[in-house]
Amino acid sequence: MTTVGSLSPSTGASGAGELLQLMLDGTPRTRAELIRLTGLARSTVGARVDALLSAGLLAPSGEAASTGGRPPAQLAFNPDAGVVIGADLGATHALVALTDLRGRVVAEKAFEIDISTGPEVVLDRVARTGRALLSGAGRRRDELVGVGIGLPGPVEHSTGRPVLPPIMPGWDNYDVPAHIGNALGAPVLVDNDVNLMALGEHATMYRDVEQMIFVKVATGIGAGIISGGRLHRGAQGAAGDLGHVAALHGGSTPCTCGNVGCLEAVASGPAVVRALRERGIDAGDTRGLVQLAKSGDLAAASAVRDAGREIGHVLATCVSLLNPSVIAVGGLLAQAAESLLAGVREVVYGRSLPLATGELQIVASRTAGHAGVIGAATMVIQHVLSAEQVEAQLSAAAAG
Repeated sequence: MTTVGSLSPSTGASGAGELLQLMLDGTPRTRAELIRLTGLARSTVGARVDALLSAGLLAPSGEAASTGGRPPAQLAFNPDAGVVIGADLGATHALVALTDLRGRVVAEKAFEIDISTGPEVVLDRVARTGRALLSGAGRRRDELVGVGIGLPGPVEHSTGRPVLPPIMPGWDNYDVPAHIGNALGAPVLVDNDVNLMALGEHATMYRDVEQMIFVKVATGIGAGIISGGRLHRGAQGAAGDLGHVAALHGGSTPCTCGNVGCLEAVASGPAVVRALRERGIDAGDTRGLVQLAKSGDLAAASAVRDAGREIGHVLATCVSLLNPSVIAVGGLLAQAAESLLAGVREVVYGRSLPLATGELQIVASRTAGHAGVIGAATMVIQHVLSAEQVEAQLSAAAAG
């Protein structure tokens, strides 16, 4: 059997973080199997396994089939070794969830917000909800390994600070990680909400897909890009900002970003609601529009399909540029999936080359509104369970 080349031949518990990477696939293995996989000495593997067992990151998982004598014990990654809080914040809604270390949601709370009230009000509510979820699940504060937050605007991922977010007055350059970190006592990672939706959808439903685009259509429009199986943020974290690409029929329609003719200005939920109102049809808001379209209202369904066509023109360019295998569409307006997707598919399949669309799937999100919180948790999990972070945690525990 070939060895795993990334594992270094160092001795002792050093290298336990690298060994853990083998176990994150969830497959139970014996110590003997780990020795064969890594090519490392029995004593080296033993020290690393013992360190991971002491930290609770590995746990016994039954016995392997016996080849004579006592059956060898199996070990597996322990997803209950800690918990993560993931928060998906939109312009008017929030979903906060508590997950295990596999990103499985164990408790959640949804509530209405107004993102324009500013960071203190919104983030204090998130922190209170997180504490309530921990308490309700019977988990201690020291079991919280991290918090992930998705925001509906551009974010400098390295600092977790929003950058000139169009619909978030008072949030520009606000230190979100410090605010939440002080309130919950755990590391905090922040990203754009649609990036995290892409990460969550990919981790949950399309783990084996290398190239994927997740499109959120709600108050705004944005995309998260999975390239080579990893989230692609771009140089400054602005990759996938589809909402402010010029729309084919955008004309001089003003946009919240200060420009005119943006895709968001003509194809977002509020834009479609406004267009219908000008025709004497008052859907109220995006939720009302979705209900009208789903109930068979021809004008609403037609307007949503037109929005899908506008989005499709922009996505056709993305397909030619990125050649994804899957385009998943989520967000509030995507709940009228039949009409919206019909418009998107019509244009993308009609405008893009057959080579790029022959096996392309354009589908509704399959995570039932949980892509954002799962992605937020996945972002944290990938960080805290990386080899480097596990090594740091074990070293700190040993020193303490």
